Amino acid sequence: MSGIRRPADGLTWRTGVAPGALPLLGHVPALWRYPLEFLASLPAHGDLVELRLGPNRAYLAAHPELVREVLLNPRVYDKGGVFDKARQLLGNSLSVSRGEEHRFQRRLIQPAFRPAKIAAYTSAVAADTRRVTDSWRSGETQDISDTMHALLMRVAARTLFSAGLDDALIEEARRCLRTVSHGIYKRTMAPLGIMEKLPTPANRAYARANGRLRQIVADMIARRGRSETGQEDLLATLLQAEHPETGEKLDDRQVLDQVITFLVAGSETTASTLAFVFHLMGTLPEVEKQVHAEVDEALRDRTPGYDDLPGLPYTRSVITEALRLYPPSWMAMRVTTQDVGLGGRTVPAGTMILYSAYALHHNPALFPDPEHFDPGRWEGDRLAQVPRGALLPFGAGTHKCIGDVLALTETALIVATVAARWRLRPVPGTRLRLEPKATLEAGPLPMVLERR
Repeated sequence: MSGIRRPADGLTWRTGVAPGALPLLGHVPALWRYPLEFLASLPAHGDLVELRLGPNRAYLAAHPELVREVLLNPRVYDKGGVFDKARQLLGNSLSVSRGEEHRFQRRLIQPAFRPAKIAAYTSAVAADTRRVTDSWRSGETQDISDTMHALLMRVAARTLFSAGLDDALIEEARRCLRTVSHGIYKRTMAPLGIMEKLPTPANRAYARANGRLRQIVADMIARRGRSETGQEDLLATLLQAEHPETGEKLDDRQVLDQVITFLVAGSETTASTLAFVFHLMGTLPEVEKQVHAEVDEALRDRTPGYDDLPGLPYTRSVITEALRLYPPSWMAMRVTTQDVGLGGRTVPAGTMILYSAYALHHNPALFPDPEHFDPGRWEGDRLAQVPRGALLPFGAGTHKCIGDVLALTETALIVATVAARWRLRPVPGTRLRLEPKATLEAGPLPMVLERR
């Protein structure tokens, strides 16, 4: 490991090389077999750590200031890798677009995520959750991970379409989305692109699911039409959005890409976070007790709404700590567009730069006792002790998730709605088995439902 002085603060960047590279394959097997453990081990080797991905050199930015440098300079650190694979599902939507196209889309869509809009989108979230939980029976067992994915797909669809939803069609879309999401992850981890071109059963299932999902969404949009008014959903906002300077609108293909993107982001990531939250509450009685007490005091047996969120600070801290421990977007990457100095190294154009929220969030230099679930990290004076950029569940800069506030709002409303009436207990012997796919998932989590 070597050290290079940082001009800004007089400290030194630690640069190093990841151990364990195999001939020809480099660190690809480690990233394939145990990616979370491997990534979390790398900050011990430096702030900027050299990797080998097959024959290619890559780097992990392991210090929050280096990650910020990468994410706040999109002209130098461009989207690539996983984003290229994601275009098979998301088209050229906001989450994967680049350069001027991204700036155009961001400026056009940003008004759709103002607080007043979010309040309107989420007005029915708690009611939808109540409809699901009203069908629960005390003593029965449910896989809370699967339950949350089903609920969030419906919540995301309602946020987009508000009315006229066919439950069977939404469930079909959810199954397609799961198939495609897993397929994109497998393609990302096999960057040469050979296996995905073979006519295997898995590849055929992926192609069918991708095509069917896009057709389902396209049909939903077509049934609405651009002329329909009076709706308060996200689709209406997208259809009506105009660039503030040019008056330009999204065309039909762009609307389709954005809707699929928001379905993915609004269901996959939020559902995983909720599964983790309920699992943690079920295994940590003191945490659960505080959430229940806060919810009871704030709601007094009412169904929660957007205006109730300021009265749920501890619940929001629990969600934040779950996002720290289990960030949905656990790893991403950029590609350098030019030779650039980063962390004391000159990095050539075309080099892949990895960054990992999981590695940041589990770094003991940033979060003492990082494996311990501690919502108190986000309260009072302790919040000020968290280093800038150390928490990164939604990215940063111009490519930060545009729906972060919407996701947090939905998560808090669902947690409060469930906690007001139910306790969820893990089935004895259940072990949390993290599944790092396109998002970090909890895997099966059977829990026993107990009415409060």
